[in-house]
Amino acid sequence: MKILEATEAHVAPHADEFAELIHATGPVTYDYQFARRELFDKLVKASWATPGTLFAYDETSLAFDADELVGILVRFHGPEFLRRRKALPPLWKPMMDSGEVSPEDLKEIGRRTHLCSYLNVAIPSVVYYIHAIAVKETARGRGVGAALVRHAMQRGRSAGLRGLHLDVLSDNPAVEFYHSLGLDCIVQTIAPEPLASGVPMEMRMALDF
Repeated sequence: MKILEATEAHVAPHADEFAELIHATGPVTYDYQFARRELFDKLVKASWATPGTLFAYDETSLAFDADELVGILVRFHGPEFLRRRKALPPLWKPMMDSGEVSPEDLKEIGRRTHLCSYLNVAIPSVVYYIHAIAVKETARGRGVGAALVRHAMQRGRSAGLRGLHLDVLSDNPAVEFYHSLGLDCIVQTIAPEPLASGVPMEMRMALDF
């Protein structure tokens, strides 16, 4: 197994796999926010191909077993999160122009995304943040996830940062996995409407370097 930094050359061959893995990190939340899975996939694939956006290849590490993509890690210095999130809205324009997405779709996505945003507490400027980490189901149990988290730790330490943060839904089995790597829960958050729609509590987990 090897971990590589994603490049533009990875975008087209792995777009479908990337969107599937991102969705797997929080399916209940993403299904609530986007209502229709195809809208989620369209945005994530557009972001994957666009540097400076929230799911872009330019801040993604890829785990390969031979030539098979088995895991992804989207990570960056904490302050990048807001800048990259604000870069997402322009990605909808081509989809609106083509009629794939309606103004009503965007209005509802924006409303739900705003409500879900309260689940994610502020990210300190001195930490490295894991925005998304996922391993293909067929590759679990091989140490891929642990290698990706340690890769993020190494990058954070090399950048002179003070710790590692990530957000995970409380019903995700990965909570215990993160505990085993030394991360602890420091904040628990809920948002009433998303909670009523099945979105569970969010946990901010952290590790000091």
